[in-house]
Amino acid sequence: MRAILVLCAAAVLAPGVSFAQGASAEQGQKVYMAQKCSVCHSVAGQGNKNGALDEVGSKLSADDIRQWIVDAPGMTAKSKSTRKPPMKSYSLAKDEVDALVAYMLSLKKK
Repeated sequence: MRAILVLCAAAVLAPGVSFAQGASAEQGQKVYMAQKCSVCHSVAGQGNKNGALDEVGSKLSADDIRQWIVDAPGMTAKSKSTRKPPMKSYSLAKDEVDALVAYMLSLKKK
């Protein structure tokens, strides 16, 4: 019963982040910067404007964002994207991927 209460409290306190993730958008922003994602992408006008990620949290689900990170070639084929060059897949620790997903989900229309 106590575990259920903890999970319910987590859902209220951290909407948009699943229990399994436990990651924060702030942690994800740090991973984004450490991985130099801005070489190919931009957020709020900072970085490569050809790969703007503003509002990605309004457009993609957490599962889709995760797949773009871990299997970009598969997602490129699935989406029939003509992105040149196509995004490569990254081998990141699960907690880093979770944090990136949380950060991407925080990027929504204002």
